[in-house]
Amino acid sequence: MSAPDRRLTLIRDGAADLRLEGLIAAERYPAVVPMRAIVPVAALRQAPDPEAEQEDQLLFGERFDVLFVDDDFAFGQARRDGYVGYVPREALSPPMLAPSHRVAAIRTYAFSQPDIKSAIVGLYSLNSLISIEASEDRFVKAARSGWIIAGHLGAIGTGETDYVAVAQRFVGAPYQWGGRESLGLDCSALVQQALAACNRACPRDTDMQRAFFPEVGEADRRRGDLVFWKGHVAILLDAETILHANAHHMAVAVEPLAEAITRIEAAGVGAPLGYRRV
Repeated sequence: MSAPDRRLTLIRDGAADLRLEGLIAAERYPAVVPMRAIVPVAALRQAPDPEAEQEDQLLFGERFDVLFVDDDFAFGQARRDGYVGYVPREALSPPMLAPSHRVAAIRTYAFSQPDIKSAIVGLYSLNSLISIEASEDRFVKAARSGWIIAGHLGAIGTGETDYVAVAQRFVGAPYQWGGRESLGLDCSALVQQALAACNRACPRDTDMQRAFFPEVGEADRRRGDLVFWKGHVAILLDAETILHANAHHMAVAVEPLAEAITRIEAAGVGAPLGYRRV
């Protein structure tokens, strides 16, 4: 039997999620405490250290199931994509408020008052989850935040229909390892976030995505398909052009597929591993 994937298995330091009892050996099986992110974005790190590698992020309103607290960090699992890690404790809070809306704009401000001239409370990225408390004119009041332009939100259950067009809205955003926010994200997050805006599930990392989506032949590739390299993924805008968040441009960029293949192979990564249909 293969070892459980540490990225997706809620176990650490002898403690495992109560739901894993009888499946994975551990010293204790506490029940998780459901929390939500109350900051615009919070790093999910590999270790309880602000300098530890960021592997994922929580966006505002996303649920995080806490297994235990280690000083200033909470160890748990992101409910939206299943990733396990450490999040700053101050970024999380109960009670659990069921979100009613999501941020549908690429990003939007929250203001201290229903007035665009009032102080800015925060900047929230696409797919952040919002619970509406009140409304006034063109604004709505988000729980644990400020007043947001109602037109920048969409009701839970509604979404886009063209994930490629959503991904194109990120062009120019800086590359950020482990990022999922509109101000900076990595290659697999670009795919994940664009699909999330269309109410479509997508795993977090490139190897997970490659296993999740069905294979398609190179000759049959088309707009919306994914091309994978070892540790990297790009979206096809057409059969010859890709869109991807990448560390070469340090941004979300568009480039010819042939040029990317040559450049990536020259860097020692190798040829594409194949294509997948979304």
